[in-house]
Amino acid sequence: MRRRAAGTTGLQRKSAGDESLEKTGKTEKEWKEDLSPEQYKVLREKGTEIPFTGKLLHNKEDGVYVCAGCGNELFLSEAKFDSGTGWPSFWDVASGESVELKEDGVLGMKRVEVACASCGGHLGHLFGDGPKPTGKRYCINSAALEFKKKKK
Repeated sequence: MRRRAAGTTGLQRKSAGDESLEKTGKTEKEWKEDLSPEQYKVLREKGTEIPFTGKLLHNKEDGVYVCAGCGNELFLSEAKFDSGTGWPSFWDVASGESVELKEDGVLGMKRVEVACASCGGHLGHLFGDGPKPTGKRYCINSAALEFKKKKK
């Protein structure tokens, strides 16, 4: 949940643990038990996997990409494209309720963080250099995703 600090236009930051407990009822201890170490690093600690190493980078199958933390539908395979950056990239989300966008000023960079709207898990970042029709590039860590193959 995004909150505005009184008298400012900036966003008030809440810790991932606070937001997660509020959204899912899960403690950080429970997240550590449910996720692999790599998934925990990305989803809960806002880590970034090494480029070109993610298991879903080259996936070309039809289906849906869901949050590895909670199963929320995030991206459809039809919106996936090869951005050449080393991470799975999408030009649109599965629905308007799939993700939350948050200001991210870490390391002095102005970026937009992409988080799961259901559990608050960190997914990646949004950039404005994607293809038509949106011009957006959702640059997402494979470790934050699971793929559900389309049933024939």
